[in-house]
Amino acid sequence: MTKNRTIDEINKKINDGEANIYTAEEFKKLIKNDKAPSFDEVDVVTCGTCGVMSGTAAILNFIVSEPGEFIRAREVYLNGVPAYAGPCPNEWLGSVDVILHGTAHSIYDESYGGGFLLKEILEGKDIDVRVVSAEGKTIENIINLDDIIRGQIIGSRMAFKNYTAFTNPNEESVKSIFSAIPLEGSLRGLTFSGCGDLNPLQNDIPHNAIKEGARVLLNGTIGYILGDGTRSSLEKPNLMLSADLIKMDPYYLGGFKTGQGGEVYDTVSIPIPVLNEEIYNNLLIRDEDIDLPVADIQGRHLPLGNTDYDKMWAGHDLRPKYNKGKCSICNQCIVEEICPTNAFKRQKLDFNYCFGCGMCANYCKNDAFDMNTGNVDLTINGEDVNIPIICRQSDRLRANRLSLKLKEMIENKEFKL
Repeated sequence: MTKNRTIDEINKKINDGEANIYTAEEFKKLIKNDKAPSFDEVDVVTCGTCGVMSGTAAILNFIVSEPGEFIRAREVYLNGVPAYAGPCPNEWLGSVDVILHGTAHSIYDESYGGGFLLKEILEGKDIDVRVVSAEGKTIENIINLDDIIRGQIIGSRMAFKNYTAFTNPNEESVKSIFSAIPLEGSLRGLTFSGCGDLNPLQNDIPHNAIKEGARVLLNGTIGYILGDGTRSSLEKPNLMLSADLIKMDPYYLGGFKTGQGGEVYDTVSIPIPVLNEEIYNNLLIRDEDIDLPVADIQGRHLPLGNTDYDKMWAGHDLRPKYNKGKCSICNQCIVEEICPTNAFKRQKLDFNYCFGCGMCANYCKNDAFDMNTGNVDLTINGEDVNIPIICRQSDRLRANRLSLKLKEMIENKEFKL
């Protein structure tokens, strides 16, 4: 007989303090140790993912001048990052509505973009604003988080179920959003995204529990699933999400430099209520079960081979160890230059900014960073090759932390299914 339970039944167990709730990390460890709880022994699994999510945009409203100073905004720049005025003209009000793309680049520095700007806003830093009005007048001001009347994140495609890893078999380096710096040729390195068996959509195929209107945590605050993302398909689903920017935790959102300029990363956690045996069975997926194609970064869809997420993550470090004693004061520090999240500056590694991408350990000339990011064995054109993993564009540590926060919020009755 097929077993079923309802959301109301699970919520009652939560209210009574009797629900069995696991993070995806906890649940997968039990599976790998042959101690997986049965259907009757698990009510909710909180899954999470963190990575570069290019579809991120913010809608902001803030005041830049006294009323009557200009008709309406034509151009708006925040720390040099262009935002798009409208849709409301706010005629003569002195305030602007803007749409800011997470992938927008500063007109002064393409490595600084919307993701870095949003993080600085949430950190309470002062932001330089320049508005060019419809009549050609320029208004300049400084704002911070307290001056933003309304802010909302809209993610047009987030939490992809599956990705592609990339390497470069060509001779010349290739600039790409899929690598923190131009990816060197001759198969010198591999870059990938995806949190594997922690990812919500990997654990709920096909959308049995993850439904439109459901609550999620987006960058640390409660948000909602608006529906499928703009490039979602049965084979490669993703989600459209939204939440209040002002309530977000800056730890979970930020900028990520790539070979094509600044990008934006987000962190998402989604609860999977175990309503039936099919949902339970889907939660049993492990990293080694999840296929990861490897493609030519220049062709993107030209397959070179296949691997899996176990080879990406199993036994590998989530953060580097920094040995300041090995750090020479180079004329131009390569790590400070290429660190995608600007976590390393003036011989200091800031773990609030560190993404665990692995770039420092793979490029420091003095081996001041110790981090095992792994290697991948592939057969390409009949030849066996071993390619080092040099850049991760997803972060399991943040994904795990947000999943744990969601678990605790559910247990504390701060988050209702």
